[in-house]
Amino acid sequence: MEAPAPPSELVSEEGRNRKAVLCRRCGSRVLQPGTALFSRRQLFLPSMRKKPALAGGGGPEGDLLQEHWLVEDMFTFENVGFTKDVGNVKFLVCADCEVGPIGWHCLDDKDSFYVALDRVSHE
Repeated sequence: MEAPAPPSELVSEEGRNRKAVLCRRCGSRVLQPGTALFSRRQLFLPSMRKKPALAGGGGPEGDLLQEHWLVEDMFTFENVGFTKDVGNVKFLVCADCEVGPIGWHCLDDKDSFYVALDRVSHE
């Protein structure tokens, strides 16, 4: 079975984000248009909450998400924060309101930062 096409209102012909990526809660800009690639990868993200609660690891409550923006350089982000290490993963949060996770970064792969489309808004 073939994967569904990426949402064309968000993804350009080159596979990049057409619109700016924003925090759903406070509207802070996370990524500028054209700075991330659309990627399908199944990743588990804990339920959205404040940064201190995320760093504790917590329970297995969360979502298995498949559609992400892939960023290859952490300095591409306009505004993002990282949790303390949870195993070999750091979760991405909004740097302004500290709600997340909006994304995921494995410490084994220095060049891959994933931002879940379902955890952000677009403008």
